[in-house]
Amino acid sequence: MSVRLYARIFLVKRLGLDDALATFTLTIYLAFVALSIVLINLGSGRHTMYIRHVLTMAIVRKSELLDYVAHILYTTTLFTCRLSGLAFYHRLSPPSSRLRQAVIVAVPLLFAAYLPQFFLLLFHCLPVTGLWPYAWQHEVTGYKCLSWGLVYSVNSGVSLASDILMFIIPVILIKQLHMSREKKIKLSFVMFPGVLVIAISAIRILLVVIGQWTSDGSWVYCPMLCIENAEIAGTLIALSVPALKPMFTNVSSRLTEYTSGNTRSRSTRLKDRSIPMSAVGFNTRDSKQLLYWSMHGRDDYEMMAPEISAAPDQRSSSTLDTEKDPGIRVTNEVDISMVERALSRSPRESVLH
Repeated sequence: MSVRLYARIFLVKRLGLDDALATFTLTIYLAFVALSIVLINLGSGRHTMYIRHVLTMAIVRKSELLDYVAHILYTTTLFTCRLSGLAFYHRLSPPSSRLRQAVIVAVPLLFAAYLPQFFLLLFHCLPVTGLWPYAWQHEVTGYKCLSWGLVYSVNSGVSLASDILMFIIPVILIKQLHMSREKKIKLSFVMFPGVLVIAISAIRILLVVIGQWTSDGSWVYCPMLCIENAEIAGTLIALSVPALKPMFTNVSSRLTEYTSGNTRSRSTRLKDRSIPMSAVGFNTRDSKQLLYWSMHGRDDYEMMAPEISAAPDQRSSSTLDTEKDPGIRVTNEVDISMVERALSRSPRESVLH
């Protein structure tokens, strides 16, 4: 998320609805991570016998309330994260395209999936309470509650279906691109985090089934919290990777400029070394002089101007005169007109001169 926001703020210089939703998702996710740590420290993932006979009822009730709040946050976090992905795909898709139509259809489907999840958690007991009493708690007689496994199994199944829906949309996008099959396969690797998210959602269903229909179901509670955190983080990463293209493009362009600059510099040096300089009436930097300077530690030989006369150990007097008087510049250029005038003079004029 930090890299994504950097790319959007400093490179693209514009934030979109998808970035705002992703940032909001990250905020809720951090709250869920904090609650998960508190629940683990309270002992919610201990063996059932430990929870019943060692933990106090106050701690048990507190863990149930925190679990209630945490999973409302969990469901909401995944919902806003998926909305962020749809907003990103909507921004990419051209109007009247199949991808735009798929995004428009997916939005109400996500709402239809989220509302049952939310209300199942909210009204898991009547009258409404944040507690989810064990069978051995005396509060169980005061509430009529759905089983924990039923609610979490339904929520996990709906979440898995939503992840598959979010995976199908980029498949449609890549299929519509006019490029070779090889490039499409390379681009498909961007969707690899999405495949992992689907696998994580499937594992969560397995853990929920084990937690509900085994005698020591609380023992899988900690692994389930880890899987839920991984699912949110994986979804956030999977939907943020395509948005990092400006960052990758910027780094790639800088590397290309650096490489091409070094190549041009290297080719220039090779050209200077291979082409000897010649002049009329002046000593020049030929290949032997360049080799001699380089062997004796003269690293600046490539920066010396070609019109300067130089020897291996001393500099010519014309060069010193040039440095003393910047108004006089010695070059190896020949004025053709002066040569023609000299040739056109008569022998008598030449003798007088």
